[in-house]
Amino acid sequence: MNKTLTTTSVLALALFAAPAFADMEAAQAFLDAEIGDLSTLTREEQEAEMQWFIDAAEPYQGMEINVVSETITTHEYESQVLAKAFEEITGIKVNHDLIGEGDVVEKLQTQMQSGENIYDAYVNDSDLIGTHWRYQQVRNLTDWMAGEGADVTSPTLDVDDFIGTSFTTGPDGKLYQLPTQQFANLYWFRYDWFNDEQNKTDFQEKYGYELGVPVNWSAYEDIAEFFTGRDLSRLGVEGDVFGNMDYGKKDPSLGWRYTDAWMSMAGAGDVGEPNGLPVDEWGIRVNENNQPTGSCVARGGDTNGPAAVYAVTKAIEWLNKYSPPTAMGMTFGEAGPIPAQGNIAQQMFWYTAFTADTVKPGLPVMNEDGTPKWRMAPSPHGVYWQEGQKIGYQDAGSWTLMKSTPVDRAQAAWLYAQFVTSKTVDVKKSHVGLTFIRESTIQDESFTERADKLGGLVEFYRSPARVQWSPTGTNVPDYPKLAQLWWQNIGDAMSGAKTPQEALDSLCADQESVLERLERAGIQGDLGPVLNEERDAEYWFAQPGAPQPKLENEDEEPITVSYDELIQSWNQ
Repeated sequence: MNKTLTTTSVLALALFAAPAFADMEAAQAFLDAEIGDLSTLTREEQEAEMQWFIDAAEPYQGMEINVVSETITTHEYESQVLAKAFEEITGIKVNHDLIGEGDVVEKLQTQMQSGENIYDAYVNDSDLIGTHWRYQQVRNLTDWMAGEGADVTSPTLDVDDFIGTSFTTGPDGKLYQLPTQQFANLYWFRYDWFNDEQNKTDFQEKYGYELGVPVNWSAYEDIAEFFTGRDLSRLGVEGDVFGNMDYGKKDPSLGWRYTDAWMSMAGAGDVGEPNGLPVDEWGIRVNENNQPTGSCVARGGDTNGPAAVYAVTKAIEWLNKYSPPTAMGMTFGEAGPIPAQGNIAQQMFWYTAFTADTVKPGLPVMNEDGTPKWRMAPSPHGVYWQEGQKIGYQDAGSWTLMKSTPVDRAQAAWLYAQFVTSKTVDVKKSHVGLTFIRESTIQDESFTERADKLGGLVEFYRSPARVQWSPTGTNVPDYPKLAQLWWQNIGDAMSGAKTPQEALDSLCADQESVLERLERAGIQGDLGPVLNEERDAEYWFAQPGAPQPKLENEDEEPITVSYDELIQSWNQ
């Protein structure tokens, strides 16, 4: 990163005597110094794409625009390297601010409510697709690219090449956001420990089946129990070993742990891609017009249903029994680096955004040859899960243009958004941040060559399993208002102040209070909530799909699979 910045600074000095606004010379210098062969385009195609940006940007030369994103490695690269290159090539100065994810949402909310143009473009999670589609305060990109944005839409943008557009498309079929980074939450485990002959033998003798990647939560629980407290000093492991890692502090990040698809992993909600219909993983039911009709079981929702209660109960149990004692008091950010310290056997819910920081040389979880001692695989599912349900979360940070942004500023920002997602730069950007957005990048030969250093990341993104991981969908009518309810209520269950059932009863009631206010206000028009009348739970349990009644036995037969066989099946 620092080397790249130095190179870019040198380029800037070299161009000091050039005309006020740089042209193809700057583009060629950028391609030489930064991109090289790391692109799906040939050098000739790269230059042609850069020439288009130069020509399209001409009316906006000298403009200074402001954009914002959360602070992760990918966006640091965009802000520190690509924004500078874009300015040198097009003459448009970009101030790409990096702030916390919650702060991004707050700024966007303020702009929505005030109409004041705070930023010319936002990298905003696609979790807000239901919000954007209902409030209609962002430009839908389908109409934008055919209308006011037509002259500044690249002929090589190739929207079909983006793997996350189903996440950013509303029920009206319009594209509302353009992904610029994506990462999934997957199962993470110590491949070396799982393949150790003594561990395999001991596990087989104790549990009666093979140690491997858990397919269901019953197997995950057995593995967590097996490794917790196990003496692995013969493998060079110092200190206590734990079979699970998680976090439980009453903090906004606790909400992400659950809204980011933990409930769907357990089996809450309905079958459907990218999200369950009519009931999604938040437990919110919609009618045939995509209007929210309830969250509690009494209105046909599933937020407080048996599957959701099972999900929270298991999370708390595993956190207490099989995790480091400090985990209950940790936030997302504090818990994230712990597996890389070398004493965790597995983690059900691990974001692939941590990959770049978990493959650094010298870590206890890395081999001397640069390959990891760990692997990532599909997350196991709970006893309520059914084939066809989503099984995990995928973050899709996406470029979002507000209607309150003046047209010329939105046009200039749209050029920048396309530049940082262009085929010219995307392979290099993906090598830096490991947050894939394009199919062509995923299939690039450079990632075939690097795959064995990334613990299964490349294999996952090339696999057919990928479609079962998705962000929050369109059932959620106001993400900012509803998301804050989760950490507050589930935090009560984590602390023991309430039982999981009591906490989820409170959560669904709070969600329905928001839905009722939106219904009364009518601000979302025909797309807003229309709550069902309350009925006895047995009525809804008797209907097809979610909510499901409580199972008499929530312990199913444990199933594991060989990681190597799993990868082989994907490759075939």
